[in-house]
Amino acid sequence: MTEPLILHPVKPADACVIWLHGLGADRYDFLPVAEALQEVLLTTRFVLPQAPTRAVTINGGYEMPSWYDILAMNPARAISREQLEASAQRIFDLIEEQCAGGIDASRIFLAGFSQGGAVVLHTAFLKWQGPLGGVLALSTYAPTFSDELELSASQQRIPVLSLHGQYDDVVQNSMGRTAYEYLKQHGVTVTWQEYPMGHEVLPEEIRDIGVWLAERLG
Repeated sequence: MTEPLILHPVKPADACVIWLHGLGADRYDFLPVAEALQEVLLTTRFVLPQAPTRAVTINGGYEMPSWYDILAMNPARAISREQLEASAQRIFDLIEEQCAGGIDASRIFLAGFSQGGAVVLHTAFLKWQGPLGGVLALSTYAPTFSDELELSASQQRIPVLSLHGQYDDVVQNSMGRTAYEYLKQHGVTVTWQEYPMGHEVLPEEIRDIGVWLAERLG
């Protein structure tokens, strides 16, 4: 297992963002973003984990970094729940490592782009029981959210910033909106923000993320 890329802040760390890349990318994908955010968040550590390389069914079995296999796209994505659970457990373990290292759980944030965002949402709202600083859901969806699920009081207190492109043709805007509506209906303080972009990240979006994080870290 590849070790996460860890960016230490210029000052002693008292907060942490665990940031997951998307399908086919790697732990260096959001390194420039993390570096830019650390210019504002002077005491925040960034942990950038690496997904395992494995076959992805919808890509003809081609091996690439993936948090879980996608078996089919329509009518809704069919995924390997077992692999998703294993990825969520890995993030769960990273949270506990940061807590053991002295970072309060209420100052730990989970961020994820596309497939990484799906893992983050699953980890925060189906697996983790306890405080978290918040969740950043970038151009993503929630394949494991369903009407049968009930969120605990601690999960309802986790704030979420959902960001999506208006012209996203990989993870449709409506899929991100569905996850946002689910959280809103279940009592979560969630903010929706969309941008004139496709399946990507814009500088304006990164600035908005920096403001959102800074407001919660004080």
